[in-house]
Amino acid sequence: MSGESNTMAAYGLSGSTGWLVGGALGGAIGAVAFGIVVWLVNPEIISSAIPALYGLDLASPVGWAINIAHGIVLGIVFGLLVTRDLVLGVLKTDVETDALSQTGILLRMVGAGLVYGLVVWTVLPLLVLPLWIDAVGGSGADVLTTAATGTLLGHTLFGIVLGAVFAATVDLHDRTAEDPF
Repeated sequence: MSGESNTMAAYGLSGSTGWLVGGALGGAIGAVAFGIVVWLVNPEIISSAIPALYGLDLASPVGWAINIAHGIVLGIVFGLLVTRDLVLGVLKTDVETDALSQTGILLRMVGAGLVYGLVVWTVLPLLVLPLWIDAVGGSGADVLTTAATGTLLGHTLFGIVLGAVFAATVDLHDRTAEDPF
């Protein structure tokens, strides 16, 4: 890695903050993919439910903007997590199974994104959302929790897109993660 500047390397963004840009970009694009799936299933989640979490009673563009902002934050957290030595070391570790040993970092990062999307779905809509609604004095926690279970496909797609965009934009080859074991 040459210096600490963010440059386009042979495999993508490198430097000390390449993960930040890759995470934000992947999160934004993943949030759009999530939003499209959720919009097709139940447009009220994007247009009304998401703004209502912040006490807003506005039209759907605000819901889309909040959704994308959530995606950017979640993407940055993903970028931070997967570029730490322990996690990146696991993703780069050679394995003994033929199928996994032939996969590259791109496919492994997509898998990490898929797992991350499932974790986000488990933690945020299923655990945090009902608590948030109760804390702000709202009602309808059961309705939103039911809607959250319907977002499983959206969160899974979010994670896959996030992992793919992140792996395609960030130079993971210049990182020297050590074997975590």
